[in-house]
This record gives sequence, structure tokens and C-alpha cells, in this order.
Amino acid sequence: MRETETIQNPVIPGMAPDPSIIRVGEVFYIATSTFHWNPGIQIFKSTDLANWEPIGFVLNNGEVNLRGTNTPAGIWAPHLSYDASTHKYWLAFSHMVNMAGREFNSDSYAMWAEDINGPWSDPIYITSIGFDPAIFHDDDGKHYVTILEWETRQGYQAPGHIVIAELDLEQGKVIGQWHRVTQGFTTRGCAEAPQIYKYQDYYYLILASGGTGYAHGVEIGRAKNIFGPYEPHPSGEPIITSSPRHLFSLGDPDAGHVEMYNPHSFMQKAGHGSLVQTQNGEWYMAHLMSRPLEGTLLNPLGRETSIQKMKWTQDGWLEMSDGSNLAKMQVEAMKGIGLSEMISHDVVDHFNNNSYNKVFMTPYRNQLANWVNTTERPGYLRIHGENSFFSQMNPAIMATRATSFHYEFQTKVEFNPDHYSETAGMGLYYDSNNWIYVHMTHSESTGGTILTVLQAKLGERIEHVHNRFAIPDGMVELKLVYNAGTAHFFYRLSEDREWEVALDQVDVAYLSDEGVNGEPGEIGGFTGLFNFVGSVDAHQHDSFADFEYYSVMNL
Repeated sequence: MRETETIQNPVIPGMAPDPSIIRVGEVFYIATSTFHWNPGIQIFKSTDLANWEPIGFVLNNGEVNLRGTNTPAGIWAPHLSYDASTHKYWLAFSHMVNMAGREFNSDSYAMWAEDINGPWSDPIYITSIGFDPAIFHDDDGKHYVTILEWETRQGYQAPGHIVIAELDLEQGKVIGQWHRVTQGFTTRGCAEAPQIYKYQDYYYLILASGGTGYAHGVEIGRAKNIFGPYEPHPSGEPIITSSPRHLFSLGDPDAGHVEMYNPHSFMQKAGHGSLVQTQNGEWYMAHLMSRPLEGTLLNPLGRETSIQKMKWTQDGWLEMSDGSNLAKMQVEAMKGIGLSEMISHDVVDHFNNNSYNKVFMTPYRNQLANWVNTTERPGYLRIHGENSFFSQMNPAIMATRATSFHYEFQTKVEFNPDHYSETAGMGLYYDSNNWIYVHMTHSESTGGTILTVLQAKLGERIEHVHNRFAIPDGMVELKLVYNAGTAHFFYRLSEDREWEVALDQVDVAYLSDEGVNGEPGEIGGFTGLFNFVGSVDAHQHDSFADFEYYSVMNL
């Protein structure tokens, strides 16, 4: 154990949005959103609230088809809960299928498991009324689901109301009617991610409000009856936010609210909270946050997970432990429980165990052994090339979340292309419209293999035709240095040679939530920057690349 009294935020850096936290015994768990990435729904665990270890994913077996998912749709806002009466873990989530026309067609499901590591049940359909479902297990044995009822009619409350209904948990059937509970409740509007907690004589409804941008916050109300009416917090303000100044935006669909950027706070966008009580009776809230690049409103690391210490006031309201509502980068740790050794967010994998690191994710498609494996050539990650990286169907990409503004990413790849439509290499990726890729391919003019760079920016294809280098033996080591929105690409043909520049000083700050081109009416994306290795074969689907190692070292 190391002696310290503070938790440093973010506790889960990089793409870890919409955290849902629970405690079972002395272990805490958090589930986070994954959008267009597979496997779906990340799970992390901790014993001290400061250090979170990724333990796997819930949607591992193709339960949801994410092919063709437009940014920023996909898997939204998982809610994790534990039913102590049956000793089952429950997970509710939304699959946002369509956002065009601001219709927001979303199907919501629940899954259960007797062990947090699975196996998980098949998804149980609940509703398509909106998104961000959460399950509450009452102490009388009844279960309830809360969700945002999405509004599409002109002239009605936008984006909708929070509704609650009783739920037959095993069947996924709503019992009786939906009850609208947020009339006169929220002031920042864009209320979503509703969650119910019970404390003493009240039900408490916690909301993510203000949109998931610079006006984001956590609002709270309470009622004696679970169906309300809910009275808002007496301050009329969020209980956690990065931007405490008053904002009345009820009915405003703007999720960005850049005017609410707080120049005095390193942390931005604090909101979407989830409450937990520790084993010694203390209270903490996990919430999302972002860290923009200095001098910009761009957030390449996406929405990350942070923790704030909370307290209950004498009159029964929840607030931050210091009495303010401004989210902090440093937080008092749990009393009597020392912090464990700090978990490294570096990723190093030499593929020596007939498997690859469980933190690897793939956009749109599932990770199947017919295109990615460590068995065909033990000690290597073999990737069989398929679609162009502009594809939302079958891109052959293995990626990990970027977790720092400064890092070095290296790999070594063997590849023998015989057509210009066969490529293999590494790069940075946000979605199918936004990435940069340094790769080997076949040159018809030289008859051999070359290294070059291809880029996608807001859907435009950018070929760096003046950056081409001969790779005579089909083997190259690649290095990418990321420095606060700028990328530098290097290569070398053997370890005894100096690194040479492949492409230098590339502005990649657009690979961020605000810099990409999401659905019309949205701020862009909600995920974050990824590092990746991958391969393309738009020729005969018969080529493959072998990666000897994968290393991301945060600086």
C-alpha cells in the first residue's frame, strides 16, 4: 500500500464515458459506454476508487450488430446494478440505431450474470421509448426502469421527459404505464441518464443534464413516492459540474454549449454521475469529464471517468463534500483504506501467450479468429486485411484507447503485398471518416514494397504522395509520437539503424470529439482517440500482416 490521502482524476483516462458504479462487498465496478466499438460495454474494477483495472467487456459474442453505425450512435450509457436478493448483476443499455433527422431510434435491453466476469444472459428487450435506461431494485422486491422518453414533435419539450415504470425484470416487460417525472425539475435541460437511489425516507432521482458538452452537470431531485412528484435540489443548480454559473436552457437541444467553457477549470464537461456508498459508509460519485487541448475546445481523449466525494446534508440533500458544486481534479480518498499501487495505462503486448491483450477494441465489427489471431503464427498478431478504413462494415483494425496527451506508440510489422490495394501498418483512429495511417503497400512503379501515409479528415481522402520510402524486405518497425494534438511518424528497417522520418508535425487535433463530423445536429462524436494496427485488402482478401509487438508508453 502507498500512503496518500487523495485520488487523482481522471481515474480512468481515455474513452470511458457515462460511468455506472456499484460496490459488491469490498470491490467496486464501473461500466462505461463503447458506441461503435467492439467488444461492447467496458467493465473496470477497483478496491480503492483510485485505481481501476479493465477486466473485460459484456457484449463479447455478437449480441448487437454495430456494422454501419454512424458517429456517435451505437452502445450508449450502460447502467450496472446488483440485486442483493438474487445475487445477480444487471446491466441495462441502449443500442442507438439511428440519429438522422433527430429521430434517435434506440432499442434498450437488460442482461444479467451471476458473476461480473460473466457469462452474461442474452439481451432482454425492454423498450424503444428513448435511451439511457437504468434499473432500480427496491427493498420490497419490486423493480423499476427509468429512461429518457425521446420527443420528436415540434412545439413539445425537447429533448423529452424522464419516465419511470415498474418492470418485470425476468421478462423485460413494463408493468402499467410510464410516469413522467421531470416537469419543473431540471433547469439546464437535455436531461438524460436517469437513476434512482433510496436514502432514508426518500427516493432520489439523479440526472445527467445540460447536454454532454461544456454545460454538463449532475442534477438531483427527491420524492416520497417513486413516481414522484420530484422536488428539485433547493439550489436550482447541478450538484456537480465544471461550469457552476447559472444556465437556463430548458428545451435547448444544444449538447455543446461552448459558451459554458470554464477557463478556470482544468476539468471540463463534468456530469452524468452515478452514486455509490463505500463499505465504511462514505459516499462517492463517478462521473464523466473531458480535458481539452490547451488553447482549444477540442477533446481528443474523449470523455473520461472521474470520482468526487459526496455527503448528505442534515436536511437530506446530496452535495459534494466541500459544499460546492465545482468538480475537482483531486479528491479525498476513502478513510481507513490505503490506495494500492498506481495502475499503469501503458499497453505492451508481445503476443506470446496465444492471445492478445483484452483491452484491444475494433470499430463496427466483431473480433473473430478468421481475421485476427495469435495462433496462425505464434508470437505474432496476424491480421487478415479486408475493407478500407473508410468502411463501417469490415475494417481489420485492432486498437486501444489513447489515455495521455503525450505518448510513444511502436510496432513491428511483416507484410508482403502484391497489389496497391493491400496495406498494413499503424496509426490514429477516431471513426471511419477520421484517421491517419502509415503503412506498407505495393508500388507498381518500383515493383516492390513501399511505406507511405494515408489520411482521412471529415471523410476526405488525403494521400501523402511525397512521403514514400522503399521497404526492401517487407519488414519495418514503426513509431508514432503523439504530442498534444500533433503526430510525428518514424520508421526503421532494423533495430541497429536510426529512426527516419516518415511524416512529421502532422496536425491531428481534429481526431477529437468536437473535431469530427458526426450526425447533423450533433457536436461530432462522444468517444475519443485510439491507437491502432491494421491491414487492408481490397484486392483478393488473401493477404495478411504479422505484428511482432504493440507498445504504447505514456510520457
